Amino acid sequence: MLPLKKLLETVRTLRSPNGCPWDREQTFQSLIPCLIEEAYELSEALENNCKENMLEECGDVLLQVVMISILAEEKNYFSLDDIATCVNQKMIRRHPHVFGDKKASSVNDVLKNWEDIKKIEKNETSAMSNIPKLPALMKATKIQKKASKTGFDWPDKEGPLLKLDEEIQEFKKAYSQNNNENIIDEAGDILFSLVNCLRKLHINPEEALQKANQKFINRFQEMEKTSKDFKNLTLEEKENLWQETKKKSPSKH
Repeated sequence: MLPLKKLLETVRTLRSPNGCPWDREQTFQSLIPCLIEEAYELSEALENNCKENMLEECGDVLLQVVMISILAEEKNYFSLDDIATCVNQKMIRRHPHVFGDKKASSVNDVLKNWEDIKKIEKNETSAMSNIPKLPALMKATKIQKKASKTGFDWPDKEGPLLKLDEEIQEFKKAYSQNNNENIIDEAGDILFSLVNCLRKLHINPEEALQKANQKFINRFQEMEKTSKDFKNLTLEEKENLWQETKKKSPSKH
C-alpha cells in the first residue's frame, strides 16, 4: 500500500466508531487552529533550515489536509484525489508559458500572467477582490501590493516615510486626548504606513516583528539569569539591568 493511501486509511480508522474520540469530534471549524499552528511550526522549521523538523512538520501539515479531505469525503463534498486534481489543473492553467503557447521571458511576465488568469477565473471586479483572511501584517502587505499594481503607489520610498511621520503625530494627539476609539484608528494607520515603508525596501514586516520578538525574549531571559531575584527588583533596577543586557548583545536575535 502506498504511504499516502496508508495515511488515509489511518485517519479513516481514527474517525470510525471504534476510533479516537478526539478525532471523531473534529469539524472543519475545529481544525482551523490546528492548521494554523502546524503551518507556523513548518514555517519555523523552514526558517531554521532544520531538515528533521521540516520532515516532521510537513507531515503534520499534510495530516491536516488529509483530515479535512476525510471530513469532506464523509459529506460527499470532495476527496483527496479531487484536491490533487484541482491544484494540478490550476498549476497547468496558471503556467501557459510552460504548458501552452504563452510567452514569459521574466519573473514579472510570469506573475502578470498568473494574476491575469486568476482575475478571469475568480471573476474579480476590483483589485481588492478575493483578499484572503490573513494575519494583519501580511494582509496589509498584500493589499498594498495589489494597489501598487494599479499604479496607486508612492513613486519613491520617501513618500511612505513622510506619511508615517504624519500618522505618528495624529496618534500622539489621540493618545493625549485619551480617546480609545481614535487611538485604535490612528494606531492602525501607523502600522499600515510602517508596512508600506518596509514594502518599499522589500522587507517582510512579519519577519521584522518576529526578530524583534525573539530579541526581546533573549534579552529578558538573560536578565532573569543575571538576577537571582529578578521579579522582586525595583522597576529602576530592572531598567538598569535591561540596559546592561542590551550592551552585551546589541544585535542578538
